[in-house]
Amino acid sequence: MSTPLRVLVVDDELAMRESIAAWLVQDGHQVGKAEGGREALGLMEQREFDLALVDIKMPGMDGIELLRRVKESHPDVLVIIITAYGSIESAVDAMKAGASDYLLKPFDPEHLMLLLEKMGRQKRLMQENKMLRQRLAEGQMAGFEDLVGGSPAMLKVFGQIEEVAATEAPVLIVGETGTGKELVARAIHNRSSRSFGPFVAINCGAQSESLLESELFGHERGAFTGAVKARRGHLEMADGGTLFLDEVGDISQKMQVALLRVLENGSFLRVGGGDPLTSDFRLICATHRDLPELIAAGDFRQDFYYRINVFSLTVPPLRQRREDIIPLAEHFIAVFSRETGKPPPELDDKARQALLSYAWPGNVRELRNIMERAVIVRRGGLIKLEQLAFLEEGPKSGSAPLRLAEIETEHIRRILQAHQWNITQAAAILGIDRTTLARKIKKAGLRSP
Repeated sequence: MSTPLRVLVVDDELAMRESIAAWLVQDGHQVGKAEGGREALGLMEQREFDLALVDIKMPGMDGIELLRRVKESHPDVLVIIITAYGSIESAVDAMKAGASDYLLKPFDPEHLMLLLEKMGRQKRLMQENKMLRQRLAEGQMAGFEDLVGGSPAMLKVFGQIEEVAATEAPVLIVGETGTGKELVARAIHNRSSRSFGPFVAINCGAQSESLLESELFGHERGAFTGAVKARRGHLEMADGGTLFLDEVGDISQKMQVALLRVLENGSFLRVGGGDPLTSDFRLICATHRDLPELIAAGDFRQDFYYRINVFSLTVPPLRQRREDIIPLAEHFIAVFSRETGKPPPELDDKARQALLSYAWPGNVRELRNIMERAVIVRRGGLIKLEQLAFLEEGPKSGSAPLRLAEIETEHIRRILQAHQWNITQAAAILGIDRTTLARKIKKAGLRSP
C-alpha cells in the first residue's frame, strides 16, 4: 500500500466520483468528495488535504480554473488533473498552471495507485525540505538522515548539501575517516532530482585494481578465470541515479584514465566486452587524502581531479564541532535503544564531560560505536563514566596535536583491543575489508598481545 494521503476527489459525475473514492479508501487513503469547484474550495477551507484529483471538464468552474485557485490559496496541495479528452493542449495547460500530473479517462485503478504512491513520495520530500529550511533559517538543530548537528560548521554543510543537490554537478567530499562522508553523499542524492533512482556506492580503497575494474565496469562471461557468467558493473547499476566512489584518492592512475574517459565520452565497455554501453549517472566522490598533494607527488591525475571536483564540500572532524557531541550521542542512544526495545538511558554528568573532553580521532563513527557499546553494557536508566572507561586510554582534546597517521593508528589499536583482536569484527566496525586492515596493522607495526 502507498503512503496514506488526504485526497479530495472533484468530479461532477457521481459514478466516477464514488468509484475513485472507493478505490482510494480501499488503498488506505482518507477521502473527501466534491461535485464542483466551489464545493471543493469550501472543503479545503474546512479540512487539510495533501492532494486533489480534479476533473478538467465541469460546469461552472472548470478543472483548470480550480487548479489555479487551489495553487493560490493552498500552494502545498498537489493536484492531478483528470481528463477524458486526452488533448495535448489540455495536459500542457494543466502542467503550466501547476498540476503535478494528469490522468486520461478511462484509467486503470492500478495506474491511479502507482501515481498516488509517486505523489506520496513527492509530498514527503516537500515536507522534509520545508522543515529543514525552517530549521536552518532559525539556526536550530538540523538533521539529514544520520547527519546530526547544530554547530555553525554543520549548518554550513547542510546548506551546501541543499545547494548542490539542486544541480547535476560532480561533487568531491573531503574529510577525515569516520566523519560521515557517505551520509553526506546520500543526503545529496536524496534531495536531488535523481532521488528515485539508485544510489550505488563502492569503496575504492578496499579493492585491488583488477577487482575494482570488474566491479565498476562489469564483465562478460569468460573474461577471466572465475567469470562463469556476465555481470553488470556499478556504472550500469547507477543508471538514472548516483554513483558514489568512496576513497577515490586510492584509485590507480590506470583506473583514473578509464573513469575519465567514461565521464568525457559517456560510454564504456565491460571487461572482455566489445559492445559500448552507456549510463546516465551523477558522480559523487569522497576522500580523506590531500589530492592536491598527491597531484604534486605525481600519484593523482590533475585532469581527473578537475573533472570530479566541480563542487567541493568539506566535512569537519568531530573535534571541530564539539557542540554536536552530546546531541549526536543522544541520537545514537535513541537509535540503539529502539533496537533493544528498551527506554533510552540518559548520560550522567561525568559521562557527558568525558565525551566532551575526548579528542575523537575516529570521529562520528567512533562515537557511534562507543554509544552502541554503552547502551548494551549500561545498568539501569543511566549511562555512567564506567561504561565509557576505555575513553581514558585515548588522547584528550588538550593534548598535543597528532598527525593524521598517528590518529588512525591509535584508533585501529583501540578498536582491535576492544574486540580482542578479532580482525573480522574490527574491519567491519572500521568500514574496511580484512585485507586493508591487515595491511594497515603491518604498516603501523601493531602487535597482538
